[in-house]
Amino acid sequence: MQKALILGPWPQLGYIDSAISRAAEHRTDTAFLDACAADESCGFYLVSGEMVVLKKGGTLHDPMFAPAEIASIATAPERIFLGLKGKAARFGLAVVPGVIEAMKNDSRYVVTDLRSIAVQGLVAQEHLAPISEAKALLHWHARRHFCSNCGHTTEVVQAGWRRDCPQCHSQHFPRTDPVVIMLAIRGDRCLLGRQARFGQGMWSCLAGFVEPGESMEEAARRETLEEAGIVCGRVKYFASQPWPFPSSLMIGCHTEAISDAITVDQNELEDARWFSRDDAAAMLMRQHPDGLTTPPPMAIAHHIIRAFVEQGESILEP
Repeated sequence: MQKALILGPWPQLGYIDSAISRAAEHRTDTAFLDACAADESCGFYLVSGEMVVLKKGGTLHDPMFAPAEIASIATAPERIFLGLKGKAARFGLAVVPGVIEAMKNDSRYVVTDLRSIAVQGLVAQEHLAPISEAKALLHWHARRHFCSNCGHTTEVVQAGWRRDCPQCHSQHFPRTDPVVIMLAIRGDRCLLGRQARFGQGMWSCLAGFVEPGESMEEAARRETLEEAGIVCGRVKYFASQPWPFPSSLMIGCHTEAISDAITVDQNELEDARWFSRDDAAAMLMRQHPDGLTTPPPMAIAHHIIRAFVEQGESILEP
């Protein structure tokens, strides 16, 4: 019988459990949205590509700007309605590139990327999900000014949740790319991989995009076979996480490995190895003797690995 390994309280997964209601019924009500945007209870999140603007604070910075605070900041024309927190609206705005460079040198602001904000805990947890929503949507708008059907300039409608082409009347919607991220399990061991871009000593779950006509289970098996040469059987869904880099949905799962020999696809991975539960536990806790680690607690990979460490092979049971 596999021993229990309890690592203490579970950390918070990043970018989930939004405190705001998306209030989609208001997306076509321009008068309502204009009134909301002028109300001092309204809040704007300012994004520029990968960067987010924060108002410098003490332990935590404030990512939310009031209408009066954004009046003098040059932003793109798209105003994205994210939803309501109570009766207060939340919007996303893209800061134009020249202005963002000036804000980086302004002592009132902290300009940094969303990943660093989550990993370092720079803002209150309640802000991570709406900032993620804003970043993903604004990234989509920045690349969808022209119709992919006829090439004509598109127009923003539904408060930023659609772009329409006045020429061919095509409707364009924000996309989310499904990605499987999985941990192959064989007895008391799990399969972890390394990409060249990872930080020194970091190992993680394998992952890959779900292809057209493919189920989540099929994608998990295919990606594990392609990247590491491991054949998998059972696939057990674990949890999901929106991943705004730029706009994916990470579908976390555990898979049953039914082969053992690893063949690494060097185009995808730098290396792949089997790790014991004890090794994985030490990596999660940043206590591995060789300095090996897993992704930080805000990432779903951390939680997938931890679930295996605490439950062992039984994580695959129905």
